[in-house]
Amino acid sequence: MEARLRQALSRAEEVGRLLTDPAVTRDPAQLKALGREHTRLAPVVRLAERLTRLQDELEQAREMATEADPELVALARADLNRLPAEIEALERELHDRLLPRDPHDDRDAIVEIRAGTGGDEAALFAADLYRMYQRFAERNGLAWEPLTLSDGTLGGLKEAIVAVRGEGAFGLLRHESGVHRVQRVPATETQGRIHTSAATVAVLPEAEEVDVKIDPQDLKIDVFRSSGPGGQSVNTTDSAVRITHLPTGLVVSQQDQKSQLQNKIRGMEVLRARLLDRMIAEQEAARARDRRAMVGTGDRSAKIRTYNFPQSRVTDHRINVSVHNLTDVMNGDLGELVDALRMASRQEQLGD
Repeated sequence: MEARLRQALSRAEEVGRLLTDPAVTRDPAQLKALGREHTRLAPVVRLAERLTRLQDELEQAREMATEADPELVALARADLNRLPAEIEALERELHDRLLPRDPHDDRDAIVEIRAGTGGDEAALFAADLYRMYQRFAERNGLAWEPLTLSDGTLGGLKEAIVAVRGEGAFGLLRHESGVHRVQRVPATETQGRIHTSAATVAVLPEAEEVDVKIDPQDLKIDVFRSSGPGGQSVNTTDSAVRITHLPTGLVVSQQDQKSQLQNKIRGMEVLRARLLDRMIAEQEAARARDRRAMVGTGDRSAKIRTYNFPQSRVTDHRINVSVHNLTDVMNGDLGELVDALRMASRQEQLGD
């Protein structure tokens, strides 16, 4: 840990200098990246400074314990009883913060939710997941910004693409990618039978232009008339945009904004995120070939969680953890599951 700490403190000092460099302040992308790194390293610096102070106090207490003055000896013994536990707790926290981190964890996230197998019930479940993640984001001080919403019948949701903005958004949500399965009696069921339906969730890190270089010649951009609920610009102008990335075949459609330019900007944001996610998935696939990965692969086709309404149980299949507070989970109380997944990811890192 000492070597990692020295490296982190040295880097924090370097980042502090760079943030005042005029060349950096004129480069918004570099300034933003360094700002994220500074935010991540600042707690490490504070913890290291506090740890040094406590270690100095412990050394002083050991010296005072040999004094002849009974009052000084009593004070020293109190410190000798208190300080080791505090130092140990600080060292654990520092160790946790010094574990290798994915550089994308501090970024905003793009969350895509789609109804899967199960017809209308799958669309209703997708809408439930949408509300669950929206409430979870709000609980954690993150901004929830819908980019694309495609409604289903009976109040369901066929597809939603949302930007989740705020410090550490992607790191908080990254393990939610995969197939989510629900077991319950649907509103459309007249015989009271339990049905199984599914929805898929994909969580992508926000991509910047420096991450993914897109050649304009690799893009095919079509415009068409928006469809959906009424409102200005909808059904009256060719404001909707479909962007096709020819080398990969990725297609992004955006029609929820009022102008063609706004839709193109939003569409490019989603396209960059998907291209970056594709690059990360390829890296993770190579990593997973070398060893078994518990939670890190991000396989979109993997069933990761089951929401069993009759038993009020939510089970995460990757780490074999169940909680029995389904109502709270659906209201955005995902903390216990997210913390368990993060812990499993850390243990996986330590095993590398």
